[in-house]
Amino acid sequence: MEIAQQMRVMSVGPQGSAVAMGFFDGVHIGHQSVIRTAVELAREHGLKAAVFTFRLPPESRIKGPRLLPTEEKHRRVAAMGVEHYMAPAFEEFRSLTPEQFVDELLVGCFNAKALCCGDNFTFGKNKAGNVEVLRSLCARRGILLQVVPMQQHEGRPASSTRIRQALLNGDVPGANAMLGAPYQIDFEVQRGKSLGRTLGVPTINQIYPEGFQTPREGVYITRTFAGGRWWPSATGFGRRPTVAEQGAAATCETFIPGFEGDLYGQCPVVEFHAFLEPSRKFNGLDELAACVLDAAEKSRRYFAARGE
Repeated sequence: MEIAQQMRVMSVGPQGSAVAMGFFDGVHIGHQSVIRTAVELAREHGLKAAVFTFRLPPESRIKGPRLLPTEEKHRRVAAMGVEHYMAPAFEEFRSLTPEQFVDELLVGCFNAKALCCGDNFTFGKNKAGNVEVLRSLCARRGILLQVVPMQQHEGRPASSTRIRQALLNGDVPGANAMLGAPYQIDFEVQRGKSLGRTLGVPTINQIYPEGFQTPREGVYITRTFAGGRWWPSATGFGRRPTVAEQGAAATCETFIPGFEGDLYGQCPVVEFHAFLEPSRKFNGLDELAACVLDAAEKSRRYFAARGE
């Protein structure tokens, strides 16, 4: 039980647990279905609801660019009724055989009595384990296995890969439908050149960390949580072709009309709701400011129509 001893982070008690397994990047509608199944099994059988996931380094491309920070993923999982959560680094268990994965991690750490996964789940060294292997291992150990069919969106399985592509295409409604919630960022606000303030449209600047999926470059209807409430806002993501030097890094700048607080160093949530137009180079700063104000007005009308 060496792995279990190294990774043990909870005590589920003698009754054991129902464990949902997966990377769960984005905690999209398919992931939610797997996790809810584990929560329901735990309730039905007097078990603790648990999740086993894992962490990857920022430069890893094993699962594609991240959709959510680890902390937000944990928060969303906990909000679904999960009591125990384990997220070791991938390197800590990648060499385990399928048998070791079940015995040392799931039984050793979680005292697993029930397991839940999607129908495309793989595990163990070199992905040696799949759903059929897991079914056999569980049967021999008296563990209940619930395989959850993939959730569909527009006739095809919802997946993190499709969500990433939707974001790259500017298809915010499609991404949000598969996520089951608005796509959002909560990166730390950094100091810029204060050009927006000079133009009368002050913005907060957030930089995507390495390894995170970025959306299509352009202008978006967003809303931002700041000062204890949500504000309609307009967000531009891109390389600022009007004012930045060629080859500049992409930034995410959000104008929040009516908000006057200082958000430097904080991590406000910015939700994306609609794509307005691609990035372009304006003829001057006045034209740029007019675009920002127009996007902000469209955002105000968008949320007013929804009573938000």
